[in-house]
Parts: sequence; structure tokens; C-alpha cells
Amino acid sequence: MSEAVGGHAFQYSSARHQAESAVSGMWLFLATEMMFFGPLFLAWIFCRHADPAAFDAGARQTDLFIGTINTALLITSSLSYSFGVAFIETGRRRAMILCLVIAWLLGGAFLMLKFAVEWPHDFERGLFPGAEFVFTPAERNGAQLFFVFYFFSTAIHGMHLVVGLGLVAWIMLRAREFTPSRNTAVFVVGLYWSFVDMVWIILYPLIYLIGRGP
Repeated sequence: MSEAVGGHAFQYSSARHQAESAVSGMWLFLATEMMFFGPLFLAWIFCRHADPAAFDAGARQTDLFIGTINTALLITSSLSYSFGVAFIETGRRRAMILCLVIAWLLGGAFLMLKFAVEWPHDFERGLFPGAEFVFTPAERNGAQLFFVFYFFSTAIHGMHLVVGLGLVAWIMLRAREFTPSRNTAVFVVGLYWSFVDMVWIILYPLIYLIGRGP
């Protein structure tokens, strides 16, 4: 752990330099994350074009109701966190904490719906790729590929969300340290939290909406 000198760690020339480095570092990290998620999304779209009927059949088996609720939960969670950032910038620490608690609870609710309700329901209906997969032979290969993408991408997204929940909890535990002039950590964690939200906004139509029409 770096030793603080005059309000900033010794390797930085000033507190402002430290704050700017933290923000730039998070943006760089998120850029590397997009280098992972981007090819995943492109592969999904490419495979869908190769067998659209089977992918459409797979999409129609997903739970649109839960997917839509979860989308609303994450969007509201990000909005709440953004309010928290604005509140700490004006010195309203308690309001910030309240907003972060709401954001954390909504993120937790997303995880519960996805992995304690939706996934078990998918397993029960034989939607997990394997010997018990329920689709007809004509659609089986393409639909299995759809659900490979589905389970893999939602698992990876869920792991990122768990990390985000840990970071938000860390910010709440340190809430007394933040002031209008010293809140970089709150802002940086907010960038990560918004990134997790944006990844889901891309996943939502890929999983639940495309191919669901008549």
C-alpha cells in the first residue's frame, strides 16, 4: 500500500495527478474489457446469421419477463449510483450512501432473479446444451449454440456484477472519507458499475428480443 504524502501517494506529483491517473486507469481497464466482450458479441451475431431460424427458436424460449425486469433493475441501479456521485460532489454524504445502498440492492436483486430463478427454470426445461437438450434435430445445433452463448455471456456478466457489488460495498464502508473535493474512488467505481450496465443493455436484445417476433 502506497504511503500518502501531502494528500497523495508518493509516486504522484499532486492529489490531482493521482485522481486523474485513477480515472485514466479505469478507462484503460474498461477498454480491455471491451476487447473481451466485443468479439463475444460479434461472434454471437455472426453465428446468428449462419442459422437464424435456430437462434430465433432459442430466443423464443428465454424468459422475456425476467429479462425485462432485470434490465429495469440495472438501469435504475446505475441511475441511483449516478445520483450518489452527484450528491457527494455537493457534500451530501448521507444521500450518497442511500443511493449506493439502493444501487447495491438492485444489483443483488438482478443476481437473484438471474441465477436463483431464471437459470434453474432454464435447466428444468432442458435448455442447457447437452444430452437432455429439448429442441428438435432440425434446430438442435443452432439452438444449442445460442444457449452456449447465453449461459457463457450471462455467467461472465454475473461475475462482473459480483465484483461491482463488492466495489460498491467498499465505497459504502469508506463513505466517511469522501468529500466534495475528495471523491475520485466513488467516481471510478461508478464508471465500472455503468460499464456492467451497458454490457447488459447489449446482451438484453441479443438474448430476449432479436428473433422473438412472429
